Amino acid sequence: MQHLSFLTGTAGFLMQITPVHVPDSFKDTFNFLQGNGVYEDGMMHFLKQMKSAIWTHYDAFIADAQALSAIFMLIFFAIRSYEMISGDKKLEIMPLLRPFGLSMVILWWPVFTKVVAFPAEIVENRTAALFEENQGNINSLRLQRAKLMIEVADQLYKVQAETEVASKEADSWYEHAWESVKSSVKEGFSQVWNPVVEMRNRLQISLQLLATSLLETLAVWILRISAYIIFIMQIIFSTILIILGPFSVAASILPMFRDSFSSWIARFVSVNLYSGIGFLVMYVASLFQHYALEAEITRYQELLGSSGASMEKLSWFAANGVLSFGMVIITFIIGALTMFTVPSISTWIVSTSGVSSAASAMGSGASRMGSMATQALGG
Repeated sequence: MQHLSFLTGTAGFLMQITPVHVPDSFKDTFNFLQGNGVYEDGMMHFLKQMKSAIWTHYDAFIADAQALSAIFMLIFFAIRSYEMISGDKKLEIMPLLRPFGLSMVILWWPVFTKVVAFPAEIVENRTAALFEENQGNINSLRLQRAKLMIEVADQLYKVQAETEVASKEADSWYEHAWESVKSSVKEGFSQVWNPVVEMRNRLQISLQLLATSLLETLAVWILRISAYIIFIMQIIFSTILIILGPFSVAASILPMFRDSFSSWIARFVSVNLYSGIGFLVMYVASLFQHYALEAEITRYQELLGSSGASMEKLSWFAANGVLSFGMVIITFIIGALTMFTVPSISTWIVSTSGVSSAASAMGSGASRMGSMATQALGG
């Protein structure tokens, strides 16, 4: 905790920025178009409520699992009785109590699942608090950056209008100069006029604003979708494990399926760690976003300048093709890629192969659907 706080403090120390006043009307408009926060608070709250609502269907197959466990108990006692009658085994009390303990787990299934999920909930609450603590600063920086981008665009529009007027005046004067003076004067004036026209052409920023908006919207939605996929995967996998888990408990009564219950516990704990690890990955990614936002804010402020906009820097910036430095977009893409490592990281803590293979199958299925959709659109 102290190390992470040190990282946050270091990021703020390296990049000293001047706070930008953002009007409330601008905040409302920006949040309406881009969402309230990088990950949208409403969607994250919806996923949490969805998990609580779906987990209430834990009792769908409990009655069937209880009947199956009774049958398996009869089979288990028959096998044990035959082994003792034949003399292969001696009477042992503790192995005979195991089926009763497993049956009690099925009877108290909702309490048992909450107990197993409790450590993962502690991790989730701690990492979620850590993540939300930093999101306030990230959202404030996003608003300041968006405000500065609008100011830079307004400045570019202003310069574009000035160069447009200058070019028209130059055309009029150029015609008079052509008629009344020698060609040498015309050549000298061309050296002054041509840079003005060139700057006017380079400052056609309408399409650049559109391209910038599309790139940043695409990047932030890739980041959001990657986070939503991980949390939805956790909801789906954990719900399936809770609903069908009593069958694993019942099957573990038989000696040949003895490890099914322990495997279920490992997978259930691993899946429940998705949200805690996901919030931790999102927090680490937000540190990079924090640095990128501060870096771009300082550059936008330098473009505007306290004593007036820098014409040379504005012209070069407008010539880049997009009105963005790209650092924030790259950090959004990196954050999206790191979110897909959450299933693998969970297996580092609780070793299990079934969940990783299920996540891989889900990812391959999604990629096949994406390729089919691309081919359909291309056709």
